[in-house]
Amino acid sequence: MPTIDVVDLNRRKVGTVELRPEIFGVEVKGPVLHEVVLMQQAGARQGTASTKTRGVVSGTGKKPYKQKHTGRARAGSIRSPLWRHGGIVFGPLPRDYSYTMPRKKVRGAVRAALSSKVQGGSLLVVENFPESDGKTKALATVLKVLGLAGKTLIVAGGDQDRLRRAAENLSQVTVVSPEAVNVRDLLLHDAVLVARRDLARLEEAWA
Repeated sequence: MPTIDVVDLNRRKVGTVELRPEIFGVEVKGPVLHEVVLMQQAGARQGTASTKTRGVVSGTGKKPYKQKHTGRARAGSIRSPLWRHGGIVFGPLPRDYSYTMPRKKVRGAVRAALSSKVQGGSLLVVENFPESDGKTKALATVLKVLGLAGKTLIVAGGDQDRLRRAAENLSQVTVVSPEAVNVRDLLLHDAVLVARRDLARLEEAWA
């Protein structure tokens, strides 16, 4: 069973905790992680791009000039895609880009992403996370002392409105609940920070 050090807010070791191997010790399959990230990105697309076809663009339906004897190419409508201000052919229309994958596959991918963080030494477990006062400066100081200078994903359970408010002004810090952990966030961030009490909740959510 894999173990990981537990540190205090000065990054001094204060103990160890055992990690559940079915969550933090699974095989990491890159193609599966890639599939799930693509699904997440597709679901995040707005899908609001819109163009007007010849049937929607404004303009009269009258034939612009007679069929013959003008010396010009024949035309039946000023809304033709060949004309300036005419309709668009095969342009984008509002649509939903989201799709689903088997739930077991997505959950397995989350466990694989968590395992990759452990294997890369990017999971940091602290004994207790300090009660946040909602101030960005205080959170930035804690992260600096812990040596987390890059993109950091903080996994925090319970009511964490103040912690989220403190992280809003830190572009490289994201706060999520244990149940909301996802593959894209895990791969996007350099380190994952979690308190010992929330580690148990994280394991319970993804067991």
